[in-house]
Amino acid sequence: MSTISGCSDLEIDLADRRTGKVRVSYALPSHTRLFLTTDRLSAFDQIVAVVPFKGQVLNELSAWWFENSRHIVDNHFISCPDPNATIGHAATPLAVEVVVRGVITGTTSTSLWHQYSSGARKIYGYEFPDGLRKNTVLPSAIITPTTKGETGEHDEPLTCADVVTRGIVDRDVWNTVQEAALALFAHGQEVAHEAGLLLADTKYEFGLASDGSVLLIDEMHTPDSSRYWELNTYQARLDSGKEPESLDKEPVRLALDAVGYNGSGNPPALDAAIISATTQRYISAYTRLTGRQFIPGEYPVQQRLKRNLQNIGAL
Repeated sequence: MSTISGCSDLEIDLADRRTGKVRVSYALPSHTRLFLTTDRLSAFDQIVAVVPFKGQVLNELSAWWFENSRHIVDNHFISCPDPNATIGHAATPLAVEVVVRGVITGTTSTSLWHQYSSGARKIYGYEFPDGLRKNTVLPSAIITPTTKGETGEHDEPLTCADVVTRGIVDRDVWNTVQEAALALFAHGQEVAHEAGLLLADTKYEFGLASDGSVLLIDEMHTPDSSRYWELNTYQARLDSGKEPESLDKEPVRLALDAVGYNGSGNPPALDAAIISATTQRYISAYTRLTGRQFIPGEYPVQQRLKRNLQNIGAL
């Protein structure tokens, strides 16, 4: 089914190539896929930069989380044949992004704080009181789903009821997803707290396996899909009106927001210092959450990946 050909940017020819913003995936035998995580960084739904070792952090950190969360819900992860690649079970993604929020924050149009500061008080079907401050922890985590492109407008805010009544996800499947998402977030908060971090919010993606069962897919609790804040300085910075110290891509979001970029047109070039700081934040998140040393994989990724796949017989 698969051969080395030299006809693609990865020098491999696997059937059914799918390209996302930060991942490329390929079909493998027995209903499995190869997921390659790149160093591309997205914000405001656009690729805005390339951050060295970001792909490796996302891949290895997700693998660690997947292994440590199977007691909550099954997931697609099988193995890591390479620092930047995962082999996982194939799944049909649900046409909804499941965002769980524990804090009222954010700069994008779908964020709680953007909508709240614009005057909305009923957001994603939840009622919010007057007088809330930005970056305040909510009494309990909430699920704020949005559409994916397959079902209409990308990132269209939904209520949990909308997901079922509009026929986006079957009721029983959605009930399973909601229960799993809240349990995963609670687990993530506990692990983050032990690492001296506050998990503010995160995005989960779920899919259906060939037998119809629900699987957690994509990435999990990475600095790309989650906001991690320094716990020991959070309250003082909140009281003084400063943004939290973060271990995620928030510096990139804020830098783009500061120059008025909201995803339209080509993104402005980012200062090298912001790229370097983002790399260090990603690596720090990995080491603190996992307790492991980060060992950078050798470059170039494509040649290393091909060699590693040959070694395990995947090619």
